[in-house]
Order: sequence, then structure tokens, then C-alpha cells
Amino acid sequence: MDKIKKELQVAALENGTVIDHIPSEKLFTVVSLLGLENMTSNITIGFNLESKKQGKKGIIKIADKFFCDEEINRIAVVAPNVKLNVIKNYEVIEKKQVQLSDALKGIVKCANPKCITNNEPMHTLFHVTDKEKCIIRCHYCDKEQKREEIEII
Repeated sequence: MDKIKKELQVAALENGTVIDHIPSEKLFTVVSLLGLENMTSNITIGFNLESKKQGKKGIIKIADKFFCDEEINRIAVVAPNVKLNVIKNYEVIEKKQVQLSDALKGIVKCANPKCITNNEPMHTLFHVTDKEKCIIRCHYCDKEQKREEIEII
């Protein structure tokens, strides 16, 4: 068997999106954040794959799906160093580093039990005050949270 076939852990994608370098422990959170369980496209999920940089990583390949920046940047809350590859005709035509948006809508639960978002039927809204450390502040009650404290809705 030739060396390339031995090393290929996940099949090639003709057209679609590859989300790579997902920390293994965050893989299924990313699946949920992107709503992949509701998609009808062919989806390949690789879990605990070998990675020289991370030790173990996750990868998601979605056929015939191209995400907008807002959709992909949602995952930066839980997985900040993810790489996104857009594939057309088996070729990578675009590579992106996932980045945290300036605002997070309806993704994160406010840690303040008295916040209006925990007591009324409304979406949460957080402003990112530090992208590097992932510190966010609630738009309604000003409660700050760090990445370790964030609870995904």
C-alpha cells in the first residue's frame, strides 16, 4: 500500500467545508453549535485523530456546505484555534483561522441569575472585551465571564 493511503485518516472531500484542529474534547460541542445534527449533507467526523501540534484532534468534513463567517466564528468561543478549509473540486481554495466575533448573540448563557435573559424569553447578547483571553460582557447586566466560565446555550 502506498504511503499516502496509509496516512489518509479521513476521505477526501470534493466540495464543501473542512473544520480542522478542533480540540477532541470540544468536537461534539462544535457539532452542536453548528447544528450539524439537523443537516442532510454527508458529514464525516473524525475524533481523537493524531496531531503533531495537539496530540489528539477532531476534524469535521461537510459535503456541499459553505458556512458564512458568523456561523463559523460561533465556535471560536469553545475552540479558538480551529482552521477552516473551503474545498472545491478536491482543492483547497480558501483557508481561514476562526476568530471570535465582537458580539455573541444567543450562544452563551449569562452567569448572573438575576439577568433579564435568565428571567424573560429573550436572546442573550455579549460583547467581547478581550478576544485573546475570551472575556465577554453581558449587554444587559454587564456581568463579565471568562472562557472557562462560559456555558453554551
